[in-house]
Amino acid sequence: MRYVQLRAFHYVAISGGFSRAAEELYLTQPAISDQVRKLEEEYDILLFNRQRKQVTLTPAGEKLLAITRRMFDTESQALELLSESRALRAGTLRIMADAAHHLLHILGEFRERYPGVKVTIHAGNTETVIESLYSYDADIGVLGEVPAGRDFEIVRLNSTPIVAFAARNHPMAGCATVSFDELAGLPLVMRERGSKTRRKLEEGAAKAGVELKYAIEAEGREAVREIVASGAGVGFVSEAEFGEDARLAKIPIAGPPMLMDEALICLTERSRAKTMRAFLDIAKAMSAA
Repeated sequence: MRYVQLRAFHYVAISGGFSRAAEELYLTQPAISDQVRKLEEEYDILLFNRQRKQVTLTPAGEKLLAITRRMFDTESQALELLSESRALRAGTLRIMADAAHHLLHILGEFRERYPGVKVTIHAGNTETVIESLYSYDADIGVLGEVPAGRDFEIVRLNSTPIVAFAARNHPMAGCATVSFDELAGLPLVMRERGSKTRRKLEEGAAKAGVELKYAIEAEGREAVREIVASGAGVGFVSEAEFGEDARLAKIPIAGPPMLMDEALICLTERSRAKTMRAFLDIAKAMSAA
């Protein structure tokens, strides 16, 4: 087994194809195909299903990818250590967040200190954030549920209640509060399954003896916001994420508050990487202030 063979396998797996892997590694496609073929032949194992133009991992390939992700991440950390003086002058920090709103003040401070580091932010719910961290597709996660266990380093950001919201011209817009019984009789716009906001809301309603049924299910917070702004129904969000929108009215939900504990998380095994460590330290300092 050679390093170049594992590298070829890894890039085909994460890129989704031989031609894209060749582009990433600045090699020819036949060279990449040959390295993967030799690896499979040497160990008499099939790592990829090759069907027409589609390439998918076999169960053995999935297991090997989990190992090579750690392997190449460790290599990256070693390179970062050896070039420590340049570590925060360049590079990329990948963030997967259920709402970028919680990061704005931290991002501003981080960019001011380390302008050479590129930051990419992708949206996702609680499940996709955690999956992206475990698969090494993201470095930092922001989510509304603090995961149990010791896999993550956690920085708690804030804790705010879930509120309902409606278009300004909606009959409920002027109400001081809204009860679960009232919500059960309204057209509701709900987030997709896997959303922590939705789960907490449904749990709160169940405790009150009410079942909430959605009229519209939409993926993502912004989609829900736009649908509600059109007057199609009532939506839900944590108060910290409501923001300022002249089209919408916030309506507190009667009863015990359903708190969303927003947190910034990172895999403990990766938290010593320079860019991640710098971001976590800034977040800790700002949260404690």
